Amino acid sequence: MHDSSNPSAVRSKKEITQALLTLMRQHPYSQISVKQIIMEAKLARKTFYRNFENKDDVLLSLLRSILSEYYATACNNMSNLLSVIFLFASKNKKLLLLLNKNNMLHLPLQCINEYLPELHKKFFLETNPHYYLFDGLDADYIIFFNIGAVWNMISLWIKRGMKDSPETVKANIKEYISRIRKRPL
Repeated sequence: MHDSSNPSAVRSKKEITQALLTLMRQHPYSQISVKQIIMEAKLARKTFYRNFENKDDVLLSLLRSILSEYYATACNNMSNLLSVIFLFASKNKKLLLLLNKNNMLHLPLQCINEYLPELHKKFFLETNPHYYLFDGLDADYIIFFNIGAVWNMISLWIKRGMKDSPETVKANIKEYISRIRKRPL
């Protein structure tokens, strides 16, 4: 993706992204071409390639933007992280269901795996209430362990159509964690 804060470029990126999402509601992602996106967005081919390298770049750009918003919220609510995760998923329900429909739930995980370790290094300071959990451990393993567990839980929730309430899922997880604490590993 080519970054630009030019209002025209920002508008074009938004139109291209919306065109891709519209097409994904109508067609499988694998059958969508850049030409179709351009036609749906009513933009010139050079406008597309000035902003993106390919259709995957459009989707990854959208996901990175959404996840950036999530990270900002999560960093300010570390004590209630599970609620923040479900709020993020609920807010982006249409996109997540669309990704699921196209067997693409691996893309948010890919973006999370790229960014979260760096975010941890920048912001996970001794003042963080969860800092003690990482003390003396290889943080990357712990981060990826947690990402995998949380993302698999969210993926299952998405695959089930996000019909269970977040409170039901959270209660299930909290009960499981309390049971783990009662038994030694």
